[in-house]
Amino acid sequence: MSNGGPPSSAGGSPRLVSSASGPTATTRRRVGDAMDTERGSNYSGTSDDEESSTCTAGGTGGHHCHHCHHNHHKHQQAMRYSHRKVFCLPESMAGKVEEMVCWTGWIGQWFRSKKNLSRRLIGLLMLMAIFSVFVKVSLIGSHFMMEDHHGEKKDSGNGINKFLLKPRRDDSSIAHRIIAEKDPDDDAFMPDKHLLQQTPEIWRKPDSESYYKCITHPKNRSRTSAVNGYILVHANGGLNQMRTGICDMIAVAKIMNAALVLPSLDHESFWTDPSDFKDIFNWRHFIAALKDDIVVIESLPPKYAAVKPLVKAPISWSKASYYRGEIPLLRKHKVLQFTHTDSRLANNGLASSIQRLRCRANYEALRYTDEIEELGRTLVNRLRQNSEKYIALHLRYEKDMLAFTGCSHNLTTKEAEELRVMRYNVKHWKEKEIDSEERRIQGGCPMSPREAALFLKAMGYPPSTTIYIVAGEIYGKNSMDAFRAEYPNVFSHSTLATEKELEPFKPYQNRLAALDYLVALESDVFVYTYDGNMAKAVQGHRRFEGFRKTINPDRQNFVRLTDQLDEGVISWEAFCSEVKILHANRLGAPYPRQPGEFPRLEENFYANPYPGCVCRTTYNDESSNQDLRRSLRLARKIR
Repeated sequence: MSNGGPPSSAGGSPRLVSSASGPTATTRRRVGDAMDTERGSNYSGTSDDEESSTCTAGGTGGHHCHHCHHNHHKHQQAMRYSHRKVFCLPESMAGKVEEMVCWTGWIGQWFRSKKNLSRRLIGLLMLMAIFSVFVKVSLIGSHFMMEDHHGEKKDSGNGINKFLLKPRRDDSSIAHRIIAEKDPDDDAFMPDKHLLQQTPEIWRKPDSESYYKCITHPKNRSRTSAVNGYILVHANGGLNQMRTGICDMIAVAKIMNAALVLPSLDHESFWTDPSDFKDIFNWRHFIAALKDDIVVIESLPPKYAAVKPLVKAPISWSKASYYRGEIPLLRKHKVLQFTHTDSRLANNGLASSIQRLRCRANYEALRYTDEIEELGRTLVNRLRQNSEKYIALHLRYEKDMLAFTGCSHNLTTKEAEELRVMRYNVKHWKEKEIDSEERRIQGGCPMSPREAALFLKAMGYPPSTTIYIVAGEIYGKNSMDAFRAEYPNVFSHSTLATEKELEPFKPYQNRLAALDYLVALESDVFVYTYDGNMAKAVQGHRRFEGFRKTINPDRQNFVRLTDQLDEGVISWEAFCSEVKILHANRLGAPYPRQPGEFPRLEENFYANPYPGCVCRTTYNDESSNQDLRRSLRLARKIR
């Protein structure tokens, strides 16, 4: 479980603040400023000599063409401006149209000689051919989409409308643009392509233009007023495990047509945090946000307060049919108490309405208290001072995780023994004897701070990068030294907040974890070094919010490359190249949730809510054609 705590990891940070004065302003290097390449116009007029040589190449007709060119030379630029204004043509094309007109005049003079009928017919055919080419050019001009960088007209200082001339797009992309213009809302993931081109690659989010949120409550459905009974829920585990478990229990209440009493939280996990639901979440908003889906109440009605509930531990990864089978018990006893909430509902195979309800619960109903949200915004603003970008690094190198996984790489013999003792003392941890090196080679260990620094450096992030550590206290006396040597701008909630600001949160690890969640969610890049509950919850939320850049290191292959680098088998340049290639498709781009042979092996629903809560825009031939016609009508209106 990744929770907050007073990290010693960032103690030497340049942002270390005192309780009296708050965070001090420091001068810091900028990270990866966007570089814009300005392109000049490629349009150029044709010189007089070029036009003269072109005309005289016609043999006997050269005299007339030269005469035409001589008479119209004074008006050449005016004619080209007229061509561009009327037909929306570039200057080079306008020159060709002028030449056609010139040739047409010469042919007309030649045709008036009336020497024979055959010459007239040939001349007539030539005129028709030239006319058809001219019409075609005009039609091509009418198919150009005239728009500025944002798809709107802009009036310049001299009153002339300037446009960016773009060729007509394919049916699908035009339809996407028209729909975005017609229905602008928060559910569409439509990035500004102009801004996207300015963003350096290391900060650029994956392409998700055709994906959008789809969790809106059905307008034609309303919850029933009568319920079959009441459900008491005891959420177990750390903050993020409890969070997703509560969302599952909301779905279960819907399936069973039951009223849900505000959940109680786990006070006996590793962190022994006494905080309850109202201390962490905005409970009034929680009730109001779910009012159209289920009944949520603060406590049992007096009529059932003295009733002894039927206590059950639901089966993990159960389908909806399992909970429907429990309805008779609910009706009989009126009050059911579920002792566990973690992974008690299947990832897949549920009705779309249930999947969307899970997401409405997670991303809309479960808000943190105003105090947590406000301090979270404050920390994000401090990280973004001077419009800087930052990485949220979920560095899971904490004592409980290292003891659980049996990983002691880069630690002293004394520290490794301390972890072993802790593992044996926790009774519900089944695995006791673990080979640390073998586990690491298999990719089963969290990255060490040194490995995390090597990874970020190989991915191209400069030493000036601002990094927020999403974790509790990093274990090991000198563990963070190697990391700080590469990246000195390292911060945490302990170094960004003042003593006064942090005072109400310090004794409560789940509230500190909530702060870290908010900062990680809003980061420009989120990197997680182990697949814990926080990593799953944050990456899923970032996918839901538009597939924000999230890097999932391939630990097994990265460890292999790191060992080769340390042994001198490969150079630093080869190491960086291999790391980038290895992670080209691990940056948080959209892909459907992966099934598994068993529920335990499936990709977690909350780690990837697509499909279910994120949908992709698709068009059949008929709708695509309709959208194309609408876009063309809009283009004509713009002109």
